Amino acid sequence: MTSADRKGTTTGRHLEQAILKLLDHRGPTATICPSDAARAVYAGNGDGDGWRDLMEPARRAARRLVTAGEVEITQGGRTVDPAAARGPIRIRRARRGTGPADGASE
Repeated sequence: MTSADRKGTTTGRHLEQAILKLLDHRGPTATICPSDAARAVYAGNGDGDGWRDLMEPARRAARRLVTAGEVEITQGGRTVDPAAARGPIRIRRARRGTGPADGASE
């Protein structure tokens, strides 16, 4: 593993942790934007708009958390397939017992 790979892996983990921490500090049905996590992780790395470079890594971190069953990605208030999501997304804690695997829909 190269140092760039390690840095990307570390940043990805920090983004995952930031997503979960931000959601922990909000209500059970609240959502966050991937930019919230990007800004939280970038905050210690300087001023300016550098957090924007973390937007796609933040979206990837959210997709990993979907796979782990921790969060859902939404658009327009509806859960969407992370692979099909285009444009602005929101992230919320996974709703237990209401996912597609349970046969329920929103």
